[in-house]
Amino acid sequence: MNPSQPALFVPHGAPTFALNPGAAGAALATKAAMLASPRAIVIVSAHWDTAVPTVGFAEKLETIHDFWGFPEALYAIRYPATGCPEAAREVAAAIAAAGLPVASDARRGLDHGAWVPLRLMFPHAEVPVVPVSVQSRGGPEQAYHLGQALAPLRDKGFLIIGSGSLTHNLRDYQAAWQNGGQTPAYVRQFADWLAGRVASGDVPALLDYRRQAPGGAQAHPSEEHLLPFHVALGAGGDNARATRFHAGIDDYVIAMDAYAFEQGEPQ
Repeated sequence: MNPSQPALFVPHGAPTFALNPGAAGAALATKAAMLASPRAIVIVSAHWDTAVPTVGFAEKLETIHDFWGFPEALYAIRYPATGCPEAAREVAAAIAAAGLPVASDARRGLDHGAWVPLRLMFPHAEVPVVPVSVQSRGGPEQAYHLGQALAPLRDKGFLIIGSGSLTHNLRDYQAAWQNGGQTPAYVRQFADWLAGRVASGDVPALLDYRRQAPGGAQAHPSEEHLLPFHVALGAGGDNARATRFHAGIDDYVIAMDAYAFEQGEPQ
């Protein structure tokens, strides 16, 4: 029998996170080492964005280098993950059972939003991986419902991971770089606001972050990088115990906070 798994939200940072994992990378590795061995990993990356939830059925998952202008060492990295069509069928069935539309993709590999954190957490690629897409046009509520659809899989040994970034404004990165590397105030303000809402279990506020959070729209000019957080939030299930197991800022404007949603009363 497979042990129940948590739902996690992890940062994938800039692609160079794969080469310089720092404190955030160490936190991801430590968290993974604490987990019981999952039956499979369901990873929802900000970099696979489709009109309807789509499940990857490939048996061999290509390492996708979906970025340009970075050090050559990044393009040499391969993460030899395997898929699992049987597990993918269970994922698709869970999404359909929740009343959401679902599609399949027999060729999709792992973009850097998926393979970068997975390589840090499971460096031997020993656990089958099932990629699932986000739907940026659906917003936080749709992402949360997708997470709720995936939640029952946790009791079947599936580890649910949302991979994104708690703040993601690349235009502000350019401005910060040109201005001597000063982090805009909203980056930590937004991350701390979100931590407070998580601690109090205020799901409505988390779904309405764009209106309620300080710097909400500036933190996310487009929403795809925060939606994996909402997926993990929904996948944690009711009465989840939420833990922020890393907090930090990389590259001036990227909040690298990571969360675990596990069964139990909120702390």
